[in-house]
Amino acid sequence: MNAAAPGHPAALRRADGSAVRVLVVDDESTLAELVSMALRMEGWDIRSAGTGADAVRVAREFRPDVVVLDVMLPDFSGIEVLRRMRAESPNLPVLFLTAKDAVEDRIAGLTAGGDDYVTKPFSLEEVALRLRALLRRAHGVAGSQGSTLVVGDLSLDEESREVYRGDELIPLTATEFELLRYLMRNPKRVLSKAQILDRVWSYDFGGQANIVELYISYLRKKIDADRAPMIHTMRGAGYVLKPAS
Repeated sequence: MNAAAPGHPAALRRADGSAVRVLVVDDESTLAELVSMALRMEGWDIRSAGTGADAVRVAREFRPDVVVLDVMLPDFSGIEVLRRMRAESPNLPVLFLTAKDAVEDRIAGLTAGGDDYVTKPFSLEEVALRLRALLRRAHGVAGSQGSTLVVGDLSLDEESREVYRGDELIPLTATEFELLRYLMRNPKRVLSKAQILDRVWSYDFGGQANIVELYISYLRKKIDADRAPMIHTMRGAGYVLKPAS
């Protein structure tokens, strides 16, 4: 792993001006400390844990803004840690750490609701980059505050970050919210996977366009479940959101 310290763009802060809180979970103590040191250089408040049980306990006490979570832990998996954390903090952004050749771990992590992943070995700069992107999606919104997007019976409040289909509140993760917002800002327009990757994930995802398919499937389960569909696949072209017919 490249231990070079990350660059230093404008520091991200919490809404109240305090330092961003990050929980780093990995049973390799040396790796956890390297990641923690690099993120402290971002000006962030860092806590770490080496087991799933400790991670859940620290998250409950520390209330992190984002979590760096290893999939493989000595007591129970990072997937189970995510499930327990999300039970208390449904919108908590999570960046998974996975082995380079463990494709099934990456798929399992994203399917369980992880927002992003990096594979070992990784650069500290990449971890910081991914976390900044997650934090902006979760806590910093682009565009006018107080704006409400409406497409058919679907509405999205950019300030409160609440989404409704009819009268039903739809809970979304940070990445799901950002994806839906992009679709709703471009109603009836076909958006390619490349366009969605560039706008929602804000960096080159190494050709992993299947993450778009995965998150579209998440949105469909929440937005279109037992209703007339609004999200449509245009084979060979991309995706489009339009009012239900």
